[in-house]
Amino acid sequence: MKVLVHDGIGVWLAARRLNSGKFVWPREGALTANLSRSQFDALVLGLPWQRLGDGGVITVL
Repeated sequence: MKVLVHDGIGVWLAARRLNSGKFVWPREGALTANLSRSQFDALVLGLPWQRLGDGGVITVL
């Protein structure tokens, strides 16, 4: 995943390689997925964003 970020002074590139090599995508036939800010932050950090619960706590399966 690559994200271009403009911070008001310049543009920088943030890159993250996925451990499993792919994103987990919704199976209901949706073409898009809506993420909360905490889910997006977890995704960028490489954390399991789909298991993010209340207060930013990741639930263990």
